[in-house]
Amino acid sequence: MLVHALIREDGTVGADELYTVANTLGMSDQQVRLCVKRLVAEGRFTHEGRGRKAELHATADTIRTLAPNADFLRHAFTQDAGLAPWDGVWHVAAFAVPESARAARDALREKLVHLGGAPLQGGLYVCANAWEPYVEEAAHRLGAHDALTLLTSTDLRQGDTHEPVELARRLWPLREIADRYHRLSRIARPRLTRLVGPAGLSPSALLTIAVELAAELTRAMEPDPLLPPQLLPRPWPGTQARELVARCWAILRERDDDGARPALFRLYADITREAAGRATR
Repeated sequence: MLVHALIREDGTVGADELYTVANTLGMSDQQVRLCVKRLVAEGRFTHEGRGRKAELHATADTIRTLAPNADFLRHAFTQDAGLAPWDGVWHVAAFAVPESARAARDALREKLVHLGGAPLQGGLYVCANAWEPYVEEAAHRLGAHDALTLLTSTDLRQGDTHEPVELARRLWPLREIADRYHRLSRIARPRLTRLVGPAGLSPSALLTIAVELAAELTRAMEPDPLLPPQLLPRPWPGTQARELVARCWAILRERDDDGARPALFRLYADITREAAGRATR
């Protein structure tokens, strides 16, 4: 997360910034070196130079993996702005992958959960959002597309439960997800206070805040199925937490005086600004 958060607009990561922020966050140089070595070995980055003068270059695959996360974040802020009301349609995916392709089966199952799906029974998952393009892309990539069935329903029932809000409460761990957003708010509030305060903040301090917020936002959103507001308890802590983070990102973006700042400064600020602009129209 630290390395990804520091990727600049040109796809590079400066080792000096990486080590400085890591040290501020309590990580040792050895931890950073091992992390960089693993990322290079996995083909996610290439590496030029030595020590703090080195530079990492994100591969095309690494850059692509960040795009879906941006899509989900954009959708979350669109929901927060009241611009993505639920149409009452449940999106269902079913698959029957043979034991001989267990790795593909397990990977597809994990992907469906990552996309916000909840298991109904063996090989059958449901989502409240239109996830079909993402599901099909994953199934094609895993060689399991022929084993995939997609359908929609407006009449989902599990046992005697058919009311949508009660189904959502039963199918997804909403209390655990809410707790993660409460934690995100607790992290974001003091950082927002620092950002709007009179004391100046060094570039490394701004980078550290950016990484802390990105890490906590990821921690909160990874298990979140991004259910439509109509299916969530009110008030939903995710909305408040993301609003706090959006205010932080806006200030970080304003202080981005140099084109070498991490792409996250622009990406997150642009997403929140887009949602705010649509909400005021």
